[in-house]
Amino acid sequence: PGIAKGAEHAQGGNIITVTPLETLGHFKNDWLEARYHFSFSGYVDPARMGVGALRVWNDDTIQAGGSFPPHPHRDMEIVTFLRRGAITHEDNLGNRGVTMAGNVQVMSTGTGIVHSESNLEDDITTLFQIWIQPAEMNIQPRWETRDFPGDARAGRLHVLASGRAGDDGALSIHQDAAVMGATLAPGEEAVHGLADNRQAYLVPARGDILVNGIAAAERAGVLVSGEQQITIQASSEAEVVLVDVA
Repeated sequence: PGIAKGAEHAQGGNIITVTPLETLGHFKNDWLEARYHFSFSGYVDPARMGVGALRVWNDDTIQAGGSFPPHPHRDMEIVTFLRRGAITHEDNLGNRGVTMAGNVQVMSTGTGIVHSESNLEDDITTLFQIWIQPAEMNIQPRWETRDFPGDARAGRLHVLASGRAGDDGALSIHQDAAVMGATLAPGEEAVHGLADNRQAYLVPARGDILVNGIAAAERAGVLVSGEQQITIQASSEAEVVLVDVA
């Protein structure tokens, strides 16, 4: 499938690019529907290969009983943000656990891991699957999940997974990057500062938002570069996930 390059808004060296949901890469079978923000699997667009160390952002809807059967990975930090339902993880390291909506799991695949992800619930599961290249190869593989109370993200961006110094309480990843989440009431704003030479990619998991005054509809992808500050304003009740990355 093809993909539109998105609506680009530029001023000086500052660029905000919004790519609507319906123009993302698309896959569907009897148990999975996926939208690909960047090239993945059979969907390839040379213009959309990721943002810095951020290489994959998949928007997955998994039917009840649907499962990614056991398969291998290595040398990737895989962050899964649950939007609805739950996912059950199993791997060859002996880990098994369930991550519920609003919470996050991290898998550092390092020297290699074989895992499955299954929706064992009675309803659909929706999630974001975010892959970040690690700064170091061949690390010890690991899996971890953590609950993040909804009030921790209310009205502000809360760090969910990070490899940056000082991000205490976040799940650890092996890269100078951070995955953040916020829930916003209509009209409410969250502000995020961007250091020099860093970019942000963000998606409203639900609801519509304005990013520095630029409209982005639910589940659209928003790339921000060259800005020192990002102001995210909710046009409706909204939940936002943002990755800050070099």
